[in-house]
Amino acid sequence: MSISTRVSEFLKSRDIPYQAINHTPSRSSVGSALAAHVPMNKVAKAVVLEDHEGHRMMAILPTDNKINIGKLNETFCANFHLLKESEVAQLFSDCQTGAVPPFGDAYHIKTVVDEELLEQDKIYLEAGDHETLLELDRKSFKKLFDQDNQAHFSHKWSY
Repeated sequence: MSISTRVSEFLKSRDIPYQAINHTPSRSSVGSALAAHVPMNKVAKAVVLEDHEGHRMMAILPTDNKINIGKLNETFCANFHLLKESEVAQLFSDCQTGAVPPFGDAYHIKTVVDEELLEQDKIYLEAGDHETLLELDRKSFKKLFDQDNQAHFSHKWSY
């Protein structure tokens, strides 16, 4: 498998240039960062959430951060929880299981991005498989999100 057709068509329709970075197979965004020799804070991971009414939202944050769902609930006056893995796999059926591309709009899912990612000069994103990251520059990445879709809702993992 390679870059999801849906993702490549989405980026093309938005006139977003990117470079595909191939790496050895990985099982997670952390593994992808290590395999591609990219700093974890520059690799975006996607977390899919759902509220009690079935509304879904994709939260995009740095791989080395942990999501604060309480902060998101407060920001959006909602009551989100993590979506079950089996449901995530159904939503992203054109992708390998666990390789969720952080392009919620391409899948008609409301999306919010952690502001920390918007500060990076380059951002790396899953492409829908476990062997490819997409490199976008800051300007291109920012084009994907309007001001209403940006918030601070994550923090570094504590060891």
